[in-house]
Amino acid sequence: MTKDYYQTLGVTKGASETEIKKAYRKLALQYHPDRNKGDKELEKKFKEVTKAYEVLSDPSKRQTYDQFGEAAFEQGGPGAGGPFGGAGGQYGPFTYTYSSGGQGGFDFGGFSDPFDIFEQFFGGGNPFGRAQRRPTYSLTISFMDAVKGATKKVNLGGKVQTIKIPAGVNEGSRIRFGDAEIVIDVIADKKFKREGYDIVSELELSFPQAALGDEVQVQTVQGIVKIKIPQGTQPETLIRLRGKGVKMLRGSGFGDHYVKIKIVIPKNLTGKQKELLKEFDGQKKSGWF
Repeated sequence: MTKDYYQTLGVTKGASETEIKKAYRKLALQYHPDRNKGDKELEKKFKEVTKAYEVLSDPSKRQTYDQFGEAAFEQGGPGAGGPFGGAGGQYGPFTYTYSSGGQGGFDFGGFSDPFDIFEQFFGGGNPFGRAQRRPTYSLTISFMDAVKGATKKVNLGGKVQTIKIPAGVNEGSRIRFGDAEIVIDVIADKKFKREGYDIVSELELSFPQAALGDEVQVQTVQGIVKIKIPQGTQPETLIRLRGKGVKMLRGSGFGDHYVKIKIVIPKNLTGKQKELLKEFDGQKKSGWF
């Protein structure tokens, strides 16, 4: 039966690269053979999500998949003689069989070794370890806990442990705790967007505030800050608040906070307000500005 790689990862067809990576990491940790010894069904799911990720994470492979579907990567399919296939209709760069520590082999269906993907995916290190694989757990925390740090109680192998989350961790950060490895999931915040150690938020201004200037309060991850809005501020203007972002994991520095300006246009105006705007518009055309 033909499989939908997007459905396998639980993402939409328009999913971003970041969304695809996040979905894969969660599923790969859940189905990894080292966490599910002897469970053939979960091992099969692990192979499927890895195969889906390898295709959808590569722009050229993803484009071919969107055009031809899974058949593009089958022997003799549209991709077999193209950039993804080798001579004689073989899988070319996809051919790989992985053996784990002499404990028997995992055949990943003609696709590359998921552990190699893991090493790239987690920044050069397999989270399960090739020589001595540490138990790996996933911990979901709030956005502000990631920014500020927190202390959490977690169940590791049936035993409740207390671990300290350092300030500045982000999605995918790993924390070594004894013989275990904790992989951090961060719940997105509705108000703040994080870019590395920088924070971006939006600030809504009325037309008079943007045109005449004002002094307003802005919520940052470090508290409320008063800022001056210059006269004539335009939509999409970015105001930088230096050092008001996230604490860096290494060193004592902080990222910045960027305030993106949005101008709110009122939907319902009084008669007088309409007259004033018409007068303003007429004066503007006459050469006021």
